[in-house]
Amino acid sequence: MKKVLIFFIILVLFLLGLSFLLPKSSLKTIKVKDKNVKVSLANTNELRTKGLGGVKSLPQDQGMLFNFDQKNIIPSFWMKDMLIGLDMIWIRDGKIIQIDKNIPAPNPTTLDSSLPLYTPKEVIDHVLEVNANWSDKNNVKVGDSVDLGNL
Repeated sequence: MKKVLIFFIILVLFLLGLSFLLPKSSLKTIKVKDKNVKVSLANTNELRTKGLGGVKSLPQDQGMLFNFDQKNIIPSFWMKDMLIGLDMIWIRDGKIIQIDKNIPAPNPTTLDSSLPLYTPKEVIDHVLEVNANWSDKNNVKVGDSVDLGNL
C-alpha cells in the first residue's frame, strides 16, 4: 500500500511539472463593443507581415490584432497567402474608425505584385482581422468602442 501511495505522489508531481512545460496560450482577450474576441498579437514586423497568411480556419470568437508602435500611421495590408475571407476593423484610440468587410482570400496563383492593398482612410493605431461577416453578425459598426485591456 505504501508503494502505491509513493507511486501516486510521484505521478502527481510529475504531471504538475509537465504542466509548467506546456506552452501557455498566447491568445489575449479584447472587447469589441460587447463581444469578447480572443486575439493573437501581431506586434513585430515579422508577425505583421505574415498575419493570418496560411491559416485555414479561424474560430468565430478569434482574430489577430495588429499593434503599431508609431503614431500617425496609415498602413497598407495585403492578403498574401490568405486562405480565408476577412473583415478588417481599423481602430484609433479605442474606437472603430473604418470596417472593410468580406475581403476575399486571393486566388493562390495571384502574383504578389498583383495583390490588392487595403488601407484605412485615416490614421490608426490598431487593426483587428476577424472572419468575413463577423462585424455584421455581431452588429459591430464604425464608432463602436474597442477595449484592448492592458495589452
